[in-house]
Amino acid sequence: MGKETILVVDDQPEVLRSIERLLKPEWNVRTAAGGAEALDWLKTGDPAVILCDQRMPAMTGVEFLERSLEARPDAVRILITAYADLEATVDAVNRGKIYAYVAKPWEPDDLALLVRRAADRHRLAAENRRLAAELAEANERLRTENLHLRRTAVESSRFENIVGHGPRMLEVFKLVSKVLDGPTTVLLLGETGTGKELLARAIHFNGPRKDKPFVAQNCGALPDTLLESELFGHVRGAFTGAVRDKKGLFELADGGTIFLDEIADTSPALQTRLLRVLQDGEVRPVGGTKTVRTDTRVIAATNKDLDAERKAGRFREDLFYRLNVFPVRLPPLRERREDMPDLIGHFVRKCSAKLGRPVKPVSAHAERLLRAADWPGNVRELENEIERAVTMAGDEKVIEPRHLSPRFLLSAGESVEPGSLKESVEALEKKMIAASLTRCGNNVSRAAAELGLSRLGLYKKIERYKISS
Repeated sequence: MGKETILVVDDQPEVLRSIERLLKPEWNVRTAAGGAEALDWLKTGDPAVILCDQRMPAMTGVEFLERSLEARPDAVRILITAYADLEATVDAVNRGKIYAYVAKPWEPDDLALLVRRAADRHRLAAENRRLAAELAEANERLRTENLHLRRTAVESSRFENIVGHGPRMLEVFKLVSKVLDGPTTVLLLGETGTGKELLARAIHFNGPRKDKPFVAQNCGALPDTLLESELFGHVRGAFTGAVRDKKGLFELADGGTIFLDEIADTSPALQTRLLRVLQDGEVRPVGGTKTVRTDTRVIAATNKDLDAERKAGRFREDLFYRLNVFPVRLPPLRERREDMPDLIGHFVRKCSAKLGRPVKPVSAHAERLLRAADWPGNVRELENEIERAVTMAGDEKVIEPRHLSPRFLLSAGESVEPGSLKESVEALEKKMIAASLTRCGNNVSRAAAELGLSRLGLYKKIERYKISS
């Protein structure tokens, strides 16, 4: 970093020379014999500190320093004054025009120290301005990113993005359309992987609360004590590790929507607290004594038969009726096979974009195998299978049955010799490795990537099964 510049203004040449000798070892020093000369230099010069005598002909030091504000407002100003001028000087300092004053006669060491402090002040102010500008830029970038993420969330949560044109899904869409505009509590029922959270997001982002937060919590993913803190917040000292107050999801989602997945997995104690929120619209943080009002729409979901849980005494009856205001059941994939072609095409496009691969068609044979499967994991399982197939297909032009999981190869008519399950699996594994090596021109690295194995792992299997190139 270069030396800062100190501007010294005085009508006495011997004073200018004296101050220049004092300051020059540490700074660049520019001298001016009066206010007019100094103002002319300030049109292009940028000093860190201006040091000026008060008693000068034509223009006093205070007058010059006030006029210098327009040209260089960031410079730090010091006035050299005689005892008789102290009243005017103090008035100028009090008005904020001058950083400090030096009374004549001044001590060289004291003057050098004051200039050093003034230069440090200028440097600190410049650093603060730089940081403030960076913070403003970061805030603007964050605001832009938040707007982009919100638009992306809204776009991805449109009902058009929930694939399904069969009668079962059309009935779901028709039912949900009735509850978009109000605060009604919704209960989504369905097996794992049927798209309950996707539908919850669509309800939120297509309703009047879309500009407010949407927060989701899997109630089966956390222990009861942590879940209680996550939902309702806690105050400092409520438990070991609570070093500061923390807002809960209900408070963070105020004005918006909270999605409580796997609601049937909550404990009786937590069910009691959830009931109080639904009844009163108030939450009390863990360890706190005050309640917080919250206007939060609740969408709950479960893959269990909640009515059966209620009858068995595992779920509070009063909470069940609070949640079961507007139940919507999502059908499993096996009950909406007519949507399979659209779902397969949708996931091929989605996974190809995710993996950076060109979109390729699925052969009729492979599609028939996919449509005939049971899919206990429903739509989520289908998406995972398609991502695997897109990965396995690599540079090939069409997704074929051989790119699917081994269970589909058996369905495709691969013969399995009689024998133990272990022998059958080994025979199939050997056949798949040999076929992959052939497709990859005996390139072990490519074949390993296609099979989802490490290069060393594939070499071990080639040696084990005595597969020749």
